[in-house]
Amino acid sequence: MASVGEILPRLLKARGIDTAFGIPGVHTVEFYRGLPGSGVTHITPRHEQGAGFMADGYARVTGRPAVCLVISGPGVTNIATAMGQAYADSMPMLVISSVHARADLGRGEGRLHELQDQSALAAGVAAFSRTVMEPAALEPALDAAMAVFHGARPRPVHIEIPLDVLTAEAPEPGRPASHPARPRPDAAAVAEAAQRLDAANAPLLVLGGGAAGSPEAARGLAERLGAPVIPTINAKGILPPGHPLLVGSLLPEAPVRDALEGADVVLAVGTELGETDTLLFDGRPRMRGDLIRVDIDPAQLARNVPARVGIVSDAGAFCAALTAELTRTHEGAGRAAALRDQVRPALDPAYLAHGRILDLVAAEFPGLVVAGDSCQPVYGGNLAYDPPAPRSWFNSSTGFGTLGYGLPAAMGAKIARPGAPVVALIGDGGIQFTLPEIATAVEAGLSLPILLWNNRGYGEIKTYMRARDIPEIGVDILTPDFAVLAQGFGAEAVAARTPPELVAALKAAFAAGRPTLIEIDDAVAREW
Repeated sequence: MASVGEILPRLLKARGIDTAFGIPGVHTVEFYRGLPGSGVTHITPRHEQGAGFMADGYARVTGRPAVCLVISGPGVTNIATAMGQAYADSMPMLVISSVHARADLGRGEGRLHELQDQSALAAGVAAFSRTVMEPAALEPALDAAMAVFHGARPRPVHIEIPLDVLTAEAPEPGRPASHPARPRPDAAAVAEAAQRLDAANAPLLVLGGGAAGSPEAARGLAERLGAPVIPTINAKGILPPGHPLLVGSLLPEAPVRDALEGADVVLAVGTELGETDTLLFDGRPRMRGDLIRVDIDPAQLARNVPARVGIVSDAGAFCAALTAELTRTHEGAGRAAALRDQVRPALDPAYLAHGRILDLVAAEFPGLVVAGDSCQPVYGGNLAYDPPAPRSWFNSSTGFGTLGYGLPAAMGAKIARPGAPVVALIGDGGIQFTLPEIATAVEAGLSLPILLWNNRGYGEIKTYMRARDIPEIGVDILTPDFAVLAQGFGAEAVAARTPPELVAALKAAFAAGRPTLIEIDDAVAREW
């Protein structure tokens, strides 16, 4: 019979997982015994945090989980940051780690990679963390993870397998449990929502990341309702650029805040209405009218802004049900245009420049996917860029707000969608968190442009400190020669000094068969 470790890849494949990110270690080698012929592709990152960010990027563009195989102890602590980012943005990710043999758990004897309670540590950034204490418990643990990914609010799941269980004989695989259906809306609640919206004078529609998995249904609802649409960052692209109802992801701007407060009915679908959804870092959105909230997580309906009508439902199922129930289409295009006209000219000129650059790239490369870090052009794009499709603009400035995300997340997206023009957008500070992952991209043969926005330090934080009269300490960091470093890993490296040079560099990068670092000097780009 096969061991637990040997059969694990086949169990994953049977549950639709075809990609694993992991670094082999003495406590995980048994995971690798069954990989050949399993149908699961393995990618070796240079750090477990990179593995988690790659799995996150994979999930962002597909809606499906990948698995991360990590060692006990430092493997789990290293990937915890990536799990935190995925948890904050409701991304599915399966993290499977080893842990000490059952007889050694909790003894504190100073064994290799020992933590006081590894499962408890992971549980803080996971939907759940479970220890597989016997071979027969592995499949139920995997099925419980799939239930979270497919039937509830998707978030990371951690499963740890003791070393003695890994080498034990596994029972014959059973049939994977069927995925539970996501909740559908209560018919009476849908009818009440439709009645309030039909009777409204100035309704608004706020779409969150929960609606990104059902863009057709969400777009159909928006057009049937006829209300101005304000997407959060993770909902960008549900309405394409130029759509007459699209206001843009402009919730923090005063005219949009005022419109939200003045609307007699606001419908919010799949959004936390928290500070990273709204970009309101000094408060919550104010609403005097009726708020109808729809979320797959019932607890969310009472957070940040309590709902007048709260509906627990899958976003797509709700949008379809409400579309069929509405009897009135509002004339919201004029209101949406008025809001755009008020807000866009008042945006920071630097942010508008970032938006123009992204618009240029999107026009040149249909189907563009941008995975961004926490950096100035990403902040600008969050406000000033409307991507052409959902799941094509995502970054770590939402949710957990980690640095170093953009490069490995773009790699995960490119692995998931090899034919798409995927770009990493990252700053010179952030890339130093995960720079070695360029080697992984070279190994994988990824034609991945890495747009490195170089302002020679932590520019955004420096501006923040200066505005508050705080000594600018720790923000003027050493800027290495990134071109030399990239070439040392086997990647291409060029500089782009003008928009035409950027387009030419991207065209070459998409055909290179390896990653290309495209360095953009912040001072030069401000003149574009």
